[in-house]
Amino acid sequence: MLPVGSTAIVYCEAQFGEQDGKTANGLVRHSEKYEILSVIDSRHAGADAGALLDGSANGIPILSSLTEAIAHAGRMPDYLICGVAPADGLLSDAQRIVLLDGIAHGMHIINGLHEFLNDDAEFVAAALLSGVTITDVRRPKDKKDLHLFSGRIFDVTCPRIAVLGTDGAIGKRTTATLLVQALNDRGIRAVMVGTGQTTIIQGGRYGVALDALVPQFCSGEVENQVVAAFEGENPDIIIVEGQGALSHPAYLTSAHILRGSRPAGVIVQHAPGRQVLGDFPMMPMPEVASEVALIEAFADTRVIGVTVNHENLTDAQITAAIDEIELDLGVPATDPLTRPLSNLVDMVLQAFPELSKSLTQHPA
Repeated sequence: MLPVGSTAIVYCEAQFGEQDGKTANGLVRHSEKYEILSVIDSRHAGADAGALLDGSANGIPILSSLTEAIAHAGRMPDYLICGVAPADGLLSDAQRIVLLDGIAHGMHIINGLHEFLNDDAEFVAAALLSGVTITDVRRPKDKKDLHLFSGRIFDVTCPRIAVLGTDGAIGKRTTATLLVQALNDRGIRAVMVGTGQTTIIQGGRYGVALDALVPQFCSGEVENQVVAAFEGENPDIIIVEGQGALSHPAYLTSAHILRGSRPAGVIVQHAPGRQVLGDFPMMPMPEVASEVALIEAFADTRVIGVTVNHENLTDAQITAAIDEIELDLGVPATDPLTRPLSNLVDMVLQAFPELSKSLTQHPA
């Protein structure tokens, strides 16, 4: 159980707006659990977080230090969230100092890294002294409480869509979140199943930090969360957040997502302006067509559309990329952040026209 209170500062020094700042990026865009007061990143101090990320101000300032963030809040915020997400999942010495300073000020810590702070004697002692909690979001349940694949996924009668991609930190979670919101706004009951630490921190009700599990349980845990979402929400459709890429040399959790959720459709997120994999610059980015072919060969599913990450692209280049994908692959494409969300909903309705019945059964 988390303590009472929801105000939070997000620490993301030198990484906000970057791939390794994806947890902070996600919280600025969407948070159901916390009221985000500010982001710490001295590189962009004075900017609005929403304007920096998406060109639209959201009133969350970027500040230079923890001291400045506390002063801006006007009182002690409840939480300090570690918003960095490096590939190795470990804290640097400088990052440790800031989180320990937050504890000394009486702030609870939310940590999404692979490094569990509740196993660190210095953090445990500091938390006890200040009377605060540390939540290690990625810490898996005891093995006795984990699930193997059981086949219960065959009892889930609503369609599932997995949002996969051609690389890590490419926008899969953002697309999945926007899709769920847009479907619900159209009167289609959609629920999201998260598979990473950021979705859990954002307040997602169903999810598991998949990359922290022993592989034996990955497919089963995905299946279990999808079944829980189906039984708990009675949705018209379930959207499953992807991780990494099926073709990625290091992040292989897409395979478990496909096996565990058995999606009827897949949306592939691609960054046409990205030349190499984000954390592995020695590896060229795959072509979206090759990723689509790999997904459809690996699982009994079909790619129903492609969503474009617009990094390094002008608006004209985004349009050209969308047109090229649609022409080459014969599936709809869109950019969820710069094009109308109705395009994303229409992508789903074109693949699953039976969902249109939901609009008359329970209109928005």
